[in-house]
Order: sequence, then C-alpha cells, then structure tokens
Amino acid sequence: MLGIVPAAGRGSRIQPLGFSKELLPVGSRIDGQTERPCAVSEYLVRRMVRNGVDKICFVIGSGKSDILEYYAAGYGDAAALFVVQPNPVGLCDAIFRAAPLVAPDETVLIGLPDTIWFPEDGFCQLPDDRLSFLLFPVDHPELFDAVVLDGDDRVKEIQVKQQGAASNWIWGAFKMPGRILHQLAALWRERDQSDEYVGTLINAYLAAGGEACGVKAGTAYVDVGTFNGYRTALRLLENNETTLEDPKTLMFVLPGQAQIPSHPGEGG
Repeated sequence: MLGIVPAAGRGSRIQPLGFSKELLPVGSRIDGQTERPCAVSEYLVRRMVRNGVDKICFVIGSGKSDILEYYAAGYGDAAALFVVQPNPVGLCDAIFRAAPLVAPDETVLIGLPDTIWFPEDGFCQLPDDRLSFLLFPVDHPELFDAVVLDGDDRVKEIQVKQQGAASNWIWGAFKMPGRILHQLAALWRERDQSDEYVGTLINAYLAAGGEACGVKAGTAYVDVGTFNGYRTALRLLENNETTLEDPKTLMFVLPGQAQIPSHPGEGG
C-alpha cells in the first residue's frame, strides 16, 4: 500500500519561511519520553500509516531537500520514497510523477501535506477497490473543490472553486487501486496534460464512463497554508479527542485570508 504526498509547491501564501512549508511546526508529538515539534505534513503521513501504508512517496521540488532529510528514515513502519517534480505545475502532474512506483493491484492513498483533518481514521473509511473521496462540509465550498453526489453517493461532478457550488462537501483526501491511478494518468496524457486540478480530470474520467464515490466521514478540515489557517490548526489541536470527533464542532479555514503573523516563524 502506497501513500503519495505531493510536496513540491512553493507555499507562497505563507512565505517567507526558511524551510519547506510542509515542515512548518504545528503542535507536538511524543518521541519516546520526549515531546518534539510536529511538522504539519506528519498529520497526513500518520493518517496514511494508520490505514496500513508501507511506502510513502514524497513528490518534492528540486529546492526542497529538507523534506528528504526530514523523512529519509521513513515514518513508523513505512519506508520513504522520493521523486522530483521539476516545476510546480499542478497537483495532477505531481501525483503522476509517482505513477512508475505504483503496481496495478496496489492501493494508493493521496492527501495534501499542508492540511490537518479529522477523524484520524478517515482513510480507513474509504473502500480500497474503487476511486473514493473523503469529504468534509464547509460553509464556502466555492473556495475549494466541491463534490456533487447522487443518491447512492456516487460522484456526479467536482466543481473546482466554482461560485454557487451545488454542494457544501469538499474533498480532502482520496484513495484508489493502482490500476485506476494509471487510467487517470493515461487520460491526463491524452488531454495533453492540461489538467492542473484533480477535479477537472475526474470530471473527464466520469464523462468517459469512470466511477467514483464520496464518503461523508470528515468532521474537521484545516488548510494550514495561511497564517489564519496556522492559528486555527493550533486551536483545533488543543481540543480534546471527543471535541474533535464531534461534527458540530467543525473547524476549517478559508484560503486567501492571510494576515500579518503575530509571531516570528519557527523552524530550522
């Protein structure tokens, strides 16, 4: 089982930083008897490992060797692999850089390394044998990729940052068999690699007869790529486990609402 972590983006919304945005310290973790800072990307990696991945492929840019150094020894029982996206030209391009490492019968998990979401077992609630999206409710779906389902929870359409979106459920992570990843990669190439966003490619896949399902299991979703998001993530992580699992306490941050940071950046 393979996890793909697209981590080649520049992180322009939260710059300047002296390190890759995926290593931004958010909260902490216990290492033996010692409490250590936790990089934001660890929350995604931890959720992948919880679902059973034994390999994690980080797709990094040519100037992001600090991610390689941070994860070189792997994470938990999962080995780390690294591939390079020479230019950050979109999420589809980043994901398919990992395609040569994926066996057709292998389950693939994909998420965004600058987000924190709950429940922690969200990947476990997605089926392994089909293309499936983990969905989260938000108040402003036009700022995300809204997923429209039919009555049987099959995906009808993904509306990419569309005003007047027909659904308030957005995708935060997804899972599929390796053979479907290869089908999507082939379709992307047939479309002259024109799809920057996953949503437009999935719409073409559905129009060609493909199928996908949505699972409305998400309770909290935070985009940590802005200063508002960073502060919201810290508040979210301060809550206890019961609060985080209660859908009524959903917390999320809207992109593009960055403010001047009140404290110097951490890292190094």
